[in-house]
Amino acid sequence: MMTTKTTMINSRRDFLKTSAIATGGLMLGVFLPGVLSQAQAAGTLYTPNAWVHISDDNIVTLISARSEMGQGVYTSMPMLIAEELHVDLRKITVAIAPPDAVYVNTLLGAQITGGSTSVRDGWEKLRIGGAQVRMMLISAAANKWKVDPVKCHAENGMVFGPAGKKASYGELAQAAAKLPVPKDVVLKDPKDFKIVGKATKRLDTPMKVNGTAEFGIDVKLPGMVYASLEQCPVIGGKVKSFDATKARAMPGVLDVVQIDDGVAVVANSYWRAKKARDVLTVEWDEGAVAKISNASMIDGMRKAAATAKILSINKTGDTAAAMKTSAKTMTAEYLAPLNAHATMEPQNFTADFKNGKCLLIGPTQFQQGGQGSVAAALGIKPEDVTLKTTFLGGGFGRRLEVDFIVQAAQISKAVGKPVKLLWSREDDTKHDFYRPMMLHRMSAGLDASGKAVAYTMQATSQSITQRAFGLPKDTIDPFMVEAAVVLYDIPNMTQDLVIHDTGLRAGYWRSVSHAPNAFANESFIDEMAAAAKQDPMTFRMNMLSKQPRFANVLKIAADKAGWGKPLAAGRTHGLALMEGYGTFMAQIAEISITDNAIKVHRVVAVSDTGYMVNPDTVQAQIESGIIFGLSAVLGPEITLVAGRVQQGNFNDYPVLRMNEIPKIEVILVQSTEAPGGIGEPATALIGPAVANALFTATGKRLRKLPLSAENIASA
Repeated sequence: MMTTKTTMINSRRDFLKTSAIATGGLMLGVFLPGVLSQAQAAGTLYTPNAWVHISDDNIVTLISARSEMGQGVYTSMPMLIAEELHVDLRKITVAIAPPDAVYVNTLLGAQITGGSTSVRDGWEKLRIGGAQVRMMLISAAANKWKVDPVKCHAENGMVFGPAGKKASYGELAQAAAKLPVPKDVVLKDPKDFKIVGKATKRLDTPMKVNGTAEFGIDVKLPGMVYASLEQCPVIGGKVKSFDATKARAMPGVLDVVQIDDGVAVVANSYWRAKKARDVLTVEWDEGAVAKISNASMIDGMRKAAATAKILSINKTGDTAAAMKTSAKTMTAEYLAPLNAHATMEPQNFTADFKNGKCLLIGPTQFQQGGQGSVAAALGIKPEDVTLKTTFLGGGFGRRLEVDFIVQAAQISKAVGKPVKLLWSREDDTKHDFYRPMMLHRMSAGLDASGKAVAYTMQATSQSITQRAFGLPKDTIDPFMVEAAVVLYDIPNMTQDLVIHDTGLRAGYWRSVSHAPNAFANESFIDEMAAAAKQDPMTFRMNMLSKQPRFANVLKIAADKAGWGKPLAAGRTHGLALMEGYGTFMAQIAEISITDNAIKVHRVVAVSDTGYMVNPDTVQAQIESGIIFGLSAVLGPEITLVAGRVQQGNFNDYPVLRMNEIPKIEVILVQSTEAPGGIGEPATALIGPAVANALFTATGKRLRKLPLSAENIASA
């Protein structure tokens, strides 16, 4: 659990000056609002740098600059620091970082947890931070003992010197904090690692098991009240008028207030607030989204694909000429639907506005975004907003948005009390920032021997980054073209992008564009193999002579899954391959079909993600990604009628239950390559792997997700 105080020691914060970064069209002032109460309570706290806090009674606190939402950064980030700091990982305290420029994710340009970037961003940065503090502690000890620092060494939270001299980090912290931060450090050779690369049990597991871990939904403040927010059934709609007479008469109701996004009922319990909200009468201005349906969005994308400006992603060779001379040509259209994030913990945040300042506590993937957006909404300075991050009950990109954070702050200001805003499951499902639809137009050419000589892909969708961060129009959104360019050896390829706004707000969803792009590409590669009358694995392998990491994971997966060998009656295999976030992965799904419903029995996933900080976490993330992706692949899509989302809860937008989860076998390739991202690639590959197995089983090529019984029956 992380808590902070406004008093802190600033002896070595010269490099943590208040600064600003441009994010989402706002200038967000960033600062360090506090330090950790666990360490502060134990003794005077010293901060040699932003990653390490040491109290004088030897409590060492390591900072995780990324939010913990189940992906393991509460362990892997400290492992990187502890390796160079020479401390026992099991004897330290961990906390999630507050908003501050020093914690910016350099791969994303803001303090954001997402994009499978946590380890990739922290790989050197955090090790350097640990090494700097170790060197400062050694220097402090050498100064104290009046010896040459080279005669001292650090080990297990202690500095040892000549003639049996030794001192704990806590004894040296005050002096170390006054020393210059070394600019040049020598990092360990990976062969000397004692912590990094070793399978490590997660530090947050005990507290999550015993109930002491604090999630946003657990937060309590003195005098806190609860809010339930009635939002327009059409996303983006605004209040025209409302009648709260009945609601105000309900037991426990303290106030009813209007904010930008709707009407909030505030009561002395959540249930009373929700029951009173149910009797509100609200007249809405529904706005333009009321005219939107799934069919209208698809029609709009098809028109845009044919007429709108085309942005070139990649061009190799001359595809037009190659298509003209091909012995066989083929075309196809693929469609990925709207998907909700469906986090297990619905959106919530606690806010306390008083005396011109605002305290925010809750689950977020974007600390600076929450801080800056609340400051703008309340008309105060960013440095007057303190944000504390709890554990997240799932994120998947949904908690990159700050709508629910701003709502909580506005309600608190309106009622003059600390407020916990809780969304219901229905609120969450019907007011999401959905993964956008994506339309792919594919074509390919084969020569007389069945070899691929031409390949084109045109993707049409809306740009999330234009909405979220003001990306200029007609600029390629990097989060639309992930895995768009296949790495197969095809001499003539063209990949293009059309940006089209469907009118419905869209958000980043686990794996972002990897999933729809991989579905189209890997399904179409299978179509090409079928047209060439070749085995799908052999067809791919013949195009991977220049991609040894790809060829290796594919071969291992095929061997492990028994590709080409007899399966149990009624079962078939399908495979898919993708590079994403620097990770090379192959998946093979084993399925059967009963009454047009797919049963996935087994998934074999082979991953080469480069150097692994914690192999246990890598395996868990692959398993998690497969389960998350499979829920979307087999489950229903989000549908709109007159702008109204039709799904509301797990009865009509289900996630996989435990008895539906297939046997998942993960093989991790040992590698000395730079670490890749692992939180999302597995999500993207399960769709085409299952779709390809479906084709083998039925001869039906489903080019539209989800792979539901209804869609299979109508194919």
